[in-house]
Amino acid sequence: MDMPGLTTDETGQTRCTWRTAAAEYPDYHDHEWGVPVADDTALYEKICLEGFQAGMAWITILRKREHFRRAFEGFDFRRVAQYTEEDLQRLMADPGIVRNRAKILSTINNARRACELVDEYGSLAAWLWAFEPGADERPALVDMAYWTGNPTTPASVRLSKALKKRGWTFVGPTTMYAFMQAMGMVNDHLQGCACRQPIEDLRRQFKQARSPQGLYQARV
Repeated sequence: MDMPGLTTDETGQTRCTWRTAAAEYPDYHDHEWGVPVADDTALYEKICLEGFQAGMAWITILRKREHFRRAFEGFDFRRVAQYTEEDLQRLMADPGIVRNRAKILSTINNARRACELVDEYGSLAAWLWAFEPGADERPALVDMAYWTGNPTTPASVRLSKALKKRGWTFVGPTTMYAFMQAMGMVNDHLQGCACRQPIEDLRRQFKQARSPQGLYQARV
């Protein structure tokens, strides 16, 4: 019998049940969710898309992701930071994205804030990964009880507060915990999921690839 939150398929592989909720989820669950990310553009994209997801189902954003990428020029934050009122109107008229004015403005604002962080710290990754929770903050067992009982964590609260202090928007603690899960800062594949150990291996390799200054250099 499968444990709560886990499903075993016809090949005998057990994975997180949410993987089966939509046709787009298996690839996302198996090959992207939880894989540690060090690329600044990818990190900015993930923060923005998690912000767009606020109040919506993630599958809606995932299905629109390629269109989002085209609309925001590959989430090149240096370019997005230069957007004008004309770009705002273009985006508001684009049916392929979520046409929420506040969230579009947030994406432009956060691009400018990302530029500031890169100019100050050398990379967005260097600053963000400093908020990785220590082992003492992680649960002994990641199961459905942990998942349902922890929509935020102390680490996501710290990250949210730090980003807000620097002027970022749509970066609440719940949104930031989803971001941390997606970009591999934490491994929240459930215990028993076939992807959990491979993600742990990637995270270990990722940490070993840090420079002496502590900047993450891995590309996984």
